[in-house]
Amino acid sequence: MAGIDRNLGMELVRVTEAAALSAAPHMGRGDGKAGDGAAVRAMRALLGTVRMAGTVVIGEGEKDDAPMLWNGETVGSGEPPALDLAVDPVEGTRLLALGRPNAIAVIAAAPAGTLWTPGDSFYMDKLVAPAAARGAVDISAPPARNLAAVAEALDRPVHELTVFVLDKPRHEALIREIREAGARVSLHTDGDVMGALLAAYPDTGVDLLMGIGGTPEGVIAAAAVKALGGEMQGRRAPQLDEERERLSRSVPASELDRVLHLADLVQGEDAFFAATAITDSPFLEGVRYRSGLGVTTESLVIRARSGSIRHIRGVHRLDAEHIFGGGNSREEFARVMDVVAD
Repeated sequence: MAGIDRNLGMELVRVTEAAALSAAPHMGRGDGKAGDGAAVRAMRALLGTVRMAGTVVIGEGEKDDAPMLWNGETVGSGEPPALDLAVDPVEGTRLLALGRPNAIAVIAAAPAGTLWTPGDSFYMDKLVAPAAARGAVDISAPPARNLAAVAEALDRPVHELTVFVLDKPRHEALIREIREAGARVSLHTDGDVMGALLAAYPDTGVDLLMGIGGTPEGVIAAAAVKALGGEMQGRRAPQLDEERERLSRSVPASELDRVLHLADLVQGEDAFFAATAITDSPFLEGVRYRSGLGVTTESLVIRARSGSIRHIRGVHRLDAEHIFGGGNSREEFARVMDVVAD
């Protein structure tokens, strides 16, 4: 397959910007679904302007659950290149609703057939480490052994390491083992795509991500980790009886416990990742409304093939033409910016 001849991340960031701008008015208002719905409509509208034949392989819902971007939905202009897309219009819906840090709009893209599709797997055990620790960690090993390996790779003592873990009852034993090994734990209620970014991106204050989170989020994160040169491993970790039953029927027994590496999650090097902060994160500022300047966004765009990492600061006007361009932008703007100002 011929390589993609342009950095699609620079086009996809317009998609995440529009989603973030549309979700931001809902920040802290207690209704994450409303913010997510606004972001979905914005993302769908902008995806239609990108020159590609895109298929959503990891979306937020099935077709009958519209307006969610559903698995199998086709987006883009229909022209080459043919792409797999993994999208999350609001990663951290509860974070958005409560006005907490680390809510982002995010999208990953790769040539058609190269993103791993989770099927009936809803939960995944994940391990993410920085580039210096590539090849040094093993998700099948005890946490203490992986912490020691990362500490050696970073030339730091274990007690200086910080591990991102979702604050869930299922992680009680993991948290205890990390603490007993001497490392620090940063607990978060949601947002393990951002957690993977923090672990793979330099100087964020987070050195690893460990634990079980969403499988779709794992594939999205893998595109970013691969582009950043980091290390990521995952394996199915079903948490629900229904999930276990469906997997037993759809996945060969030999595959259920297989460790998935970056090359399994994202094949090849033509992977793109774009994320725009909705609320603040350690290295991206959330959407800001500024007197006399308009609305500002901060985004991250990464391309795996070139290794390029761009931080993009956007200044926007909240009008249809600026955000959505021409065509039916007035109608879309009215649908997307649907916050009731009361």
